[in-house]
Amino acid sequence: MNDLEIITLGCRLNAFESEVIRETAGKAGIENAVIVNTCAVTAEAERQARQAIRRARRLRPDAHLIVTGCAAQIAPERFAAMPEVDQVLGNLEKLDGASYGQPGARVAVQDIMAVRATAPHLIEGFEGRARAFVEVQQGCDHRCTFCVIPFGRGNNRSVAAGAVVEQVRTLVARGIKEVVLTGVDIASYGKDLPGAPSLGSLARRVLALVPELPQLRLSSLDPAAIDDALWRLIAEEPRLMPHLHLSIQAGDDLILKRMKRRHSRAEAIEVARRARALRPDIVLGADMIAGFPTEDDAMAERSLSFVEEAGLDLLHVFPYSPRAGTPAARMPQVPAATIRARAAALRRIAAARKRAAFGRFIGATVNALVEQMTLGRSEHYLPVRVPESAGEGEIRRVRIVGADETALIAEDGR
Repeated sequence: MNDLEIITLGCRLNAFESEVIRETAGKAGIENAVIVNTCAVTAEAERQARQAIRRARRLRPDAHLIVTGCAAQIAPERFAAMPEVDQVLGNLEKLDGASYGQPGARVAVQDIMAVRATAPHLIEGFEGRARAFVEVQQGCDHRCTFCVIPFGRGNNRSVAAGAVVEQVRTLVARGIKEVVLTGVDIASYGKDLPGAPSLGSLARRVLALVPELPQLRLSSLDPAAIDDALWRLIAEEPRLMPHLHLSIQAGDDLILKRMKRRHSRAEAIEVARRARALRPDIVLGADMIAGFPTEDDAMAERSLSFVEEAGLDLLHVFPYSPRAGTPAARMPQVPAATIRARAAALRRIAAARKRAAFGRFIGATVNALVEQMTLGRSEHYLPVRVPESAGEGEIRRVRIVGADETALIAEDGR
């Protein structure tokens, strides 16, 4: 029996790559193995990776334990030194079946910054998920001062549109109802391809060439790089879901400059305003960092007021943690207790904004993609508790009749 277990931490791109790993390692005949696909976005993510490794070893003492992903790419020696670990693979090696046939090679990590192209990987399905993630690009050409991810992923490398369309078509043929285009910096899609196609043109091509795809969604977007074709698609295409998640990070201009973000507070607010003008029912999410180095009380208050002024609905709050080798780690740091307090303040605002978003949809009829039993998500990416489901992975038409702290509550809307 093939006892291959994959533990996925972190982003949607990791989730896609774990499916590549599942098929690649399976074809290589790997058995009695645990593969931990790590994340490095924060210090907490690395702590969770080490915790997952130790737990996996306790539960599977005789398994071959392999560690890969961004944390392993950036600091392979740190994970190789853990007594629980048998093998460390980089982000390139984990997608290569030959890597799994060489258990004697304890550490295999190439220089990812030297890679200039990304080979497309076609997966046949998406195990245990109602929606599927599809890689459209890798890496990032920008160097935000807090971010270590380019050192785990390399520079921007786009997947050719034809390969993306083929992957989407394959997944839809196997019953997937929603596809999420994902990567590290998807708004930079196509800059390295002939003709420099944009993310908007790619999304339009996917929708045109895979007409049987009911729902297309985008992962996190840089607000400074939303192209005109994508704005038109937001306005015109009902199969592009009315939900945007924006990589904003702060609401104070000086902090944004010190982060080396490419947008200002006013520009981010304008992106939110434009999105709502084009799609009035759109739900807006954002990443926000609490306690970035040099942030004072007034700067933190501007981030809080920004959330209200931009009308954000869903927040992902990150307490700042220094990442070794980044410029922000060398800046004057905010005390840990202050960071925790500011993160808590952002989360209080987030909870209020989420309740307000829930309230907007009470009485509305929405499409809910059922993810597990009676829990799904609307086209706006809001959690919905649906009546007894006809089956996971199905889209149900439901009417929102109420809400609690965690989800909208629905009844059949037919």
